[in-house]
Amino acid sequence: MIYFDNAATTKPAKTVAETVYKCLEDNFGNPSSLHALGLKAEQTMTAARKNIADALGVPAETVYFTSGATESSNLAVRGAAGTYGRRKKKVITTTVEHSSVKEAFNRLEEEGFEVIRISPRDGAFDPADFIRAADESTCLISMMLVNNETGAVLPVKKVFTEIKRRFPDIITHCDAVQAFMKIPVKPNDLKADLISMSAHKIYGPKGVGALYVKKGVRLLKQNLGGRQENNMRGGTEAVPLIAGFGEAVSLLAGTMAERTEKLEALRKYLTEKISAMDGVVLNSREDAVPYIVNISVKGIRSEIILHFLEEKEIYISSGSACSKGAKSGVLGEFGIRPELEDSALRISFCHENTEAEIDEFINALEEAQKRLRR
Repeated sequence: MIYFDNAATTKPAKTVAETVYKCLEDNFGNPSSLHALGLKAEQTMTAARKNIADALGVPAETVYFTSGATESSNLAVRGAAGTYGRRKKKVITTTVEHSSVKEAFNRLEEEGFEVIRISPRDGAFDPADFIRAADESTCLISMMLVNNETGAVLPVKKVFTEIKRRFPDIITHCDAVQAFMKIPVKPNDLKADLISMSAHKIYGPKGVGALYVKKGVRLLKQNLGGRQENNMRGGTEAVPLIAGFGEAVSLLAGTMAERTEKLEALRKYLTEKISAMDGVVLNSREDAVPYIVNISVKGIRSEIILHFLEEKEIYISSGSACSKGAKSGVLGEFGIRPELEDSALRISFCHENTEAEIDEFINALEEAQKRLRR
């Protein structure tokens, strides 16, 4: 099997799976319980919270666990608007956000907020567009750090820094799901008040995420219930999954430079192979992150070639896994022509992928061109 769909989800690391299983077996107490088993579960969460906080360079008490990145971004966007949008009804985002952010803004619009959506121009965002859109009536700005379909890196630091200089009261949220533990993500450096993260993109388990909330920032609670997570999010915490999240972060800590070097070599190898092929177009920009490469195979729809490769146990995707094959429109926003958008494929690496796997993928792609071109 060749797995090139790591932007959709990564295979959990072996020690992550062992940590989750061990916690299920031996550490099943409710972390809110006052007895020893509850205390043990709470201590496990505290350790995982510290691992994540250390990776971000922030105090542990600013990291809140959720059921995943979708809940984290929902809590960030709707929670901030619910708190700070009582008198300020303008919110700003981009046209290339993941559905977890996009749908939250759509709902705010239905509720009477003025939503400004900034588009890229010539394949890139101009920070000046965000600055021009903001004013005293703006309560929130949200933008992703790495686009999940193309690997484009958005100018979050430039935008947030200037926004905070001019309008310090505007809350800044960054969806860092495709960036956390892959490129530097430091809230203080990005000037981000809120940052969404997910475990299953970094060899952790599915069903758990985290939200960084800067001290002093208030969010309207979205999950009503108990007072878990310092009353930020009701519901019993998934301690085994949280333990796995902490283990995944611990495994990757201190290895970013080494992993990036390997992924850049893989990206270079793949793009050289792609460039030598007729009828295959590279959609990702050269300055995109090395672990996501978007291409189009002219004349063959994405879904058809995806299933052709699947028969050879080569797994890639046509875009965001959360859209289940539906056209997201993100590639069009980045200037990709419609006929190429229909033929787009996303190859996303992990550090365990090899050049030999790329060779096999290229051979399969050439075979697909011969057999499937319409």
